Amino acid sequence: MKIDCLILGEYATNCYILRKNEAAKDCLIVDTGLEAGELVEFLHWHKLAPAAAVLTHGHIDHISGLLEVRHDYPNIKVYIHKLDAEMLTGDVGSLSMLLGEQFTTDPADFLVKDGDIINQAELTLEVFHTPGHTPGGICLYSKNDGVVFSGDTLFADSVGRTDFPGGSMAKLIKGIREKLLPLPDETIVYPGHGPQTTIAGEKECNQYLQE
Repeated sequence: MKIDCLILGEYATNCYILRKNEAAKDCLIVDTGLEAGELVEFLHWHKLAPAAAVLTHGHIDHISGLLEVRHDYPNIKVYIHKLDAEMLTGDVGSLSMLLGEQFTTDPADFLVKDGDIINQAELTLEVFHTPGHTPGGICLYSKNDGVVFSGDTLFADSVGRTDFPGGSMAKLIKGIREKLLPLPDETIVYPGHGPQTTIAGEKECNQYLQE
């Protein structure tokens, strides 16, 4: 898997562009960020064809860029967990009011749940439902490539905030322990903000995951 990471918007959201390999033109986007101008430029510059955008959760800094992406790529398929689906079409759960704006966009094309498999751009990702940051927070795992995209569930040496509406630290930690920590130690974790890490590193150093 070829993975490119762009850091988008004032909240420094990690946007990932995934391809089967360096030569592939079809791609899958994980989170479109707050502002997607740089993302759209990247796609045009590299002549990529985004087949799908998978949103790890519905907060504004991960979904707002969808407007720009859909404008240039109207056939792109959008995935989000069913419990966060209304954050696309309503302006409350997405926290858009933090920016003093009322953000809404068209509904997602596909609503996912735990255990679903996403097959797009010759890539296969398994959906892990890991609520706690939001009710519909998900992580995306590629067993073949040994990587997991953790959104705002798990960060390097930290975890996602749970003080927003619908948040729960107990659910967040439970999801991490049950879904992420059993993955192979060498699995690379690509979070929604900040640097990448590994499952082994988080088992050893993450203060929120110590017994």
